[in-house]
Amino acid sequence: METALLLLPDFSLILLGFAIRRWMGLGDHFWSGVEKLVYFILFPALLVNAILRTQLDLAAATPLLLTALGAMAGGMALSWLARPLFGVPPMVFASIFQCGYRFNSYIGLAAAGLLFGTPGIAALGLIIGLAVPFANLSSVWMLARHGDTGVWREIGRNPLIWATLAGLLLNLAGFVPPKPAAIFLGRLADASIALGLLAVGAALRLQGQSGVLGASLYLSAVKLAALPLLAIMLGQWLGLSGTYLGVAVLFASLPTASSAYILAMRMGGDGRSVAWIISASTLASMLTMPLWATWVARGS
Repeated sequence: METALLLLPDFSLILLGFAIRRWMGLGDHFWSGVEKLVYFILFPALLVNAILRTQLDLAAATPLLLTALGAMAGGMALSWLARPLFGVPPMVFASIFQCGYRFNSYIGLAAAGLLFGTPGIAALGLIIGLAVPFANLSSVWMLARHGDTGVWREIGRNPLIWATLAGLLLNLAGFVPPKPAAIFLGRLADASIALGLLAVGAALRLQGQSGVLGASLYLSAVKLAALPLLAIMLGQWLGLSGTYLGVAVLFASLPTASSAYILAMRMGGDGRSVAWIISASTLASMLTMPLWATWVARGS
């Protein structure tokens, strides 16, 4: 119960962002600016700051990364079943397929900090740096026949990947930032969590989606239930415990990323269905994530 309550502030910020968007009339331009600020400046600073402050053992992190990628691969395989099970049209399926394995980094980094502290953020940063390219490659490949978005360009422009690589290189080089630089990074990192979660709430869309309710609920169940269970089984089989097991399960339990909607719209897909799944999985994760976190805490 105590572990579940730790996530309450994060989800309260998401709901606050939802309320602010609808009641304060700040407009799409304002929220677009907030998302860009968080994505390109604040979260990269959070990752670099966390990785620099953590003593990393990349050999010990290998089972963590294998568990995370294994859970994601399982999500892809289960997501494939949505089309034959529910008879989803090809372009709709290509759009919603990604919702079974993509992950919301904003929620993940915030929750990792609350549950596991700076080492948790650093561990999740390693996963993000490896998982984002795989998620983008798979998602773009499914939509490739219907758009001309360059997958390598998308990966090359991802600031979370570059921040993870920069933090790793500086950490391995033994770099210790001067105190003013460390304080500067810390201030940016502190600002990232609240603004990132408010942006997640502001992006929620609760309007109905386009006739694929069964497939949408199935993919949400895959993302929020099947993947965390798979991460627990893989992690325990690979000998994970403590923070690393907790971070692996946290990663697997995250709701679908809002970037799935952007990709679907950019490549001519069914953005409405993707937006509904993102919103539904985000709201449902307020119940499922604390359950998985409590399970891991009891087992560790």
